[in-house]
Amino acid sequence: MENTQEELNKALFIMGKVVLITGGAKGIGRAIALELAKNQYDIVINYLTSNQEAECLKEHIIQQYYVRCLALKADVSKEDQVEKMIQEIDKRLGGVDILINNAGIDLSNLFHLKTADEFRKTLDVNVVGAYNCSKSVSAHMLKQDYGRIINISSTNGMNTYYPMCIDYDASKAALISLTHNLAFEFGPYIHVNCIAPGFIGTENELDGYDEEFLKEEQEKIMVKRYGKPEEVAYLVKFLISDEANFINNSIIRIDGGQIGSM
Repeated sequence: MENTQEELNKALFIMGKVVLITGGAKGIGRAIALELAKNQYDIVINYLTSNQEAECLKEHIIQQYYVRCLALKADVSKEDQVEKMIQEIDKRLGGVDILINNAGIDLSNLFHLKTADEFRKTLDVNVVGAYNCSKSVSAHMLKQDYGRIINISSTNGMNTYYPMCIDYDASKAALISLTHNLAFEFGPYIHVNCIAPGFIGTENELDGYDEEFLKEEQEKIMVKRYGKPEEVAYLVKFLISDEANFINNSIIRIDGGQIGSM
């Protein structure tokens, strides 16, 4: 009987909680959307260019898990587009309770060929985008004395590996700093944490690299394999649960013991 009551309490805690996942149509974002929908969270999939993937994922979630789900296009680096998206969510679902700042770009290029415009674009999406979304959802969260924000950074934000990714690495380090500042600003009711994945075997991560490079990277991981997007999703699920209510302002690596990511 106690287990049944505990399960009921957990279901009631989750019921009606709206999760906005930026960059939610593919890769890690998609895995998070599926895992949270499976656990009865309502889902908003934000996308910019992946319209078909977002719509297919939305239909799958609705048919498979019977939760509310929206797919909304917005460039998170544009403040006006973010505001319009949040207003739409407020109108249709009642507001964002949980924000997953997952949208990100990596414009890898040889250092001497990289331009300042590329650098700025990466920072605009990866950092300013997270700021825009966090600021926009905070009013609703503060009003209800509850909110959770998870920033998806990278172990590259802790150790810079490749000059060709200098803008990406800098943006992920900035996202860690943003996490600390948001947690301080929004406490005690909005918890802000950061996940720093290592090498996760998404299509985007594996495309464009030769087999020798991928083998070398795998050898740097103590468990000798790449991570799975679903494993990042499991961590997100825990951090937004009531079991994690005492975790705030934390940076959590999920990298299989990647050498050099301390």
